Amino acid sequence: MERSETEAIAETLARREIGGGIAGRVFRQTQRIIDDTGGQAGALIRVLEETQGMIGYLPPQVLKTISRDMRVPLSELYGIVSFYHFFTTVPRGKYLIQVCMGTCCYVRGGERILHTLKKEYGLEPGGTTPDGMFSLETVRCLGACALAPVMTVEGEVHKKVKYVRIKESLSHYEQEVKR
Repeated sequence: MERSETEAIAETLARREIGGGIAGRVFRQTQRIIDDTGGQAGALIRVLEETQGMIGYLPPQVLKTISRDMRVPLSELYGIVSFYHFFTTVPRGKYLIQVCMGTCCYVRGGERILHTLKKEYGLEPGGTTPDGMFSLETVRCLGACALAPVMTVEGEVHKKVKYVRIKESLSHYEQEVKR
């Protein structure tokens, strides 16, 4: 009986992972998600969302598996993943910080917020802190112009953010992890 390419990749990755079998488990769960769609139209987004929800991001090996098993060209898959901001091909931190850079927020201090995050945490847009605690994204508008400048942490809106209080605002999340 010949092994499928998915099984071969999963086995190879499993040997590379500490605790062996982690990658194999990811591939099996991804396959289950694909199988559950039953070839429904529009199922691709659901498969991508559920897979990312399971492992936190969409690594290239997993995208190749989804591409092959759902018969969608890999280039099309990358087009979808890069188009929708909620998909990522790199691991994110435990908490996602989004800084609004819309006109109101920018004028009222959005750039200073980014500068402070870089200075205090070493965070650049698209980056993650070395401890894996925070990831940073810039967004065009969060729809809270009257509250500018605005940033969100895991969807929680922080309004009228003062750059001198950012460390204080984020310490709440750091403390939450320590509990």
